[in-house]
Amino acid sequence: MTIRINTILILSCFLLTFGSCAESQGQVPDAVQRNFEQKYPGENDPDWHTDKNGNFEANFKIDGKKYRADYKPNGSWIETERSIDEDDLPKAILDVLEEKYDDWDINEVEEVQHHSKGMFYDVELKDGKDKKDVEFKADGQIIN
Repeated sequence: MTIRINTILILSCFLLTFGSCAESQGQVPDAVQRNFEQKYPGENDPDWHTDKNGNFEANFKIDGKKYRADYKPNGSWIETERSIDEDDLPKAILDVLEEKYDDWDINEVEEVQHHSKGMFYDVELKDGKDKKDVEFKADGQIIN
């Protein structure tokens, strides 16, 4: 009898845990899905995740390049990021990096389209244990 009850409890916990995970992944609000489809027509298979702020992140590819688009729960688009190579940065940014951050290593570079900042480049720099993100306009202007 005890074994049967324990088995039922374990099975119930398992179903609740995995059932709720599957349910939360399919819970992209209609407004988010609709606005994503309008912004990226033809992209019908993004991987959706929720970030720590409750925003929805769509991971997808266009022409083999990885993108991540972020949306508020009400459907408002926040930004779209695309990882790029350091060599793809505009020369003005490379000049500022050499002048001001020569002792730092470039860890990651993203091209970002933002709802209020427009287009900019986010460069993650690393110096030993220290990390910092510096945001640049294409002309080399630092905006953060």
